[in-house]
Amino acid sequence: MSFETITKQLENSSEKVESWGMTSHSINPVLKPKTEEEIIEIIRFANETKKQIALRGGGCSYGDAAHVNGGIVLDLTDFSKIISFDTDSGIIEAQSGARIKDIWETSIEKGYWPPVVSGTMMPTLGGALSMNIHGKNNFKVGTIGEHVLSFRFVTAKGDIVECSPNQNKDLFYSAISGFGMLGVFLTIRIQMKRIHSGKMKVFPVVVHNFQELFDYFEAEYKQSDYLVGWIDAFATGKSLGRGQIHKAIHLAPGEDKDFPDNCKLERQHLPSTLFYLIPKKWMWVLMKPFSFSIGMRLLNLAKYIASVIFNGKAYLQGHAEFAFLLDYVPNWKYVYKPGSMIQYQVFVPKEKAKQTLESIFQLCQKRRIVNYLSVFKKHKPDPFLLTHAVDGYSMAMDFPVTKSNKEKLWELCYEMDDLVLKAGGKFYFAKDSTLRKKIVESFFPKESLETFRTLKKKYDPNSILQTDLYKRAVL
Repeated sequence: MSFETITKQLENSSEKVESWGMTSHSINPVLKPKTEEEIIEIIRFANETKKQIALRGGGCSYGDAAHVNGGIVLDLTDFSKIISFDTDSGIIEAQSGARIKDIWETSIEKGYWPPVVSGTMMPTLGGALSMNIHGKNNFKVGTIGEHVLSFRFVTAKGDIVECSPNQNKDLFYSAISGFGMLGVFLTIRIQMKRIHSGKMKVFPVVVHNFQELFDYFEAEYKQSDYLVGWIDAFATGKSLGRGQIHKAIHLAPGEDKDFPDNCKLERQHLPSTLFYLIPKKWMWVLMKPFSFSIGMRLLNLAKYIASVIFNGKAYLQGHAEFAFLLDYVPNWKYVYKPGSMIQYQVFVPKEKAKQTLESIFQLCQKRRIVNYLSVFKKHKPDPFLLTHAVDGYSMAMDFPVTKSNKEKLWELCYEMDDLVLKAGGKFYFAKDSTLRKKIVESFFPKESLETFRTLKKKYDPNSILQTDLYKRAVL
């Protein structure tokens, strides 16, 4: 790809690039390289012309992490080949634009599953490393970065570097979690997890308040492979924090007589219809009439009642069915149109998590801005430079954004920021839409930010890698 070709593409390719939550966007030329050589040439072009570049994978970050006003978007979804998969060792190598979907579809019929996945299968592998994603098993296996054996990386200067926990360690532990500010992942080698069934055993458990929620997690996490909680944010009083937990455990070797047949892709893919009748791509339309506070209060109540009815009835569920709840209803975010949505996720040390989350839910109710969906997980620390992890718990909360509530919602987020900081908590760039620079400087250790800024100058001396998130919260 010559400079002339790049220039022509930039002149003819401007389009709207939107955050996943639809709250922000930019109008950018979008370049979609297919080879390493094209990626490197685009980086060289940006350095010579002083153009700013925002890296974009699956576009699954809720906020402004993958676009930049006045710059170029480098979309890596066409750089997506699976290079190799060793079925003896379980090591897979892929280009950074390969999605989590591509990874698990390649491995599951051979008896392997990705060690860490997000709630959707659509992020790219490079994007997952940039944000160092966590899953419902974070308390047990950590973040995705802890399962990366090595990667090839092109810095923002255009230099190709081989990185592993033992080679170029500074770049390994900072590019993973560095939200795309140091360079571009090229190829990634990751250790997959051996599985012995196409299904897991799932235990649904009702909890009546926050105390029961925390008690169950603390009692069961050592005997669990996955734990995730759903919370009805509209419940008050003694029912504050009521909801349902799903615990999942892997089946042992020889326990599943249907293995490996039930690992075939046709038996793992999510169904495309509801009750074999309603196409799931239209389900958001059916949900639309409930997209206001009273409607969501009723839906949360109905879900809680259903949880009580099926409480304790264990069942078997496929890996994709359990893992990718956000993919059950394609385009479910359209429920929020003509407005948009943000997800506000907090990570709080275990000693203060219960008190802090109770205060957050009470504050939301007091301000009359209650989140529509709450997801609760348990976490452990990790070794990456800009880690969001704590030895504690997280709560992810979906809020609708409208013209009439946006100012009050942002004020609420600022109030919640203070509660989280007082508890020694953290936040997560993949989910963020509201963080301010002073908050980022409060929850990251000073030495971590200084190290990151030093690395930024070293690997990106012309500051070509920029995003609106970086400018808003870090720069």
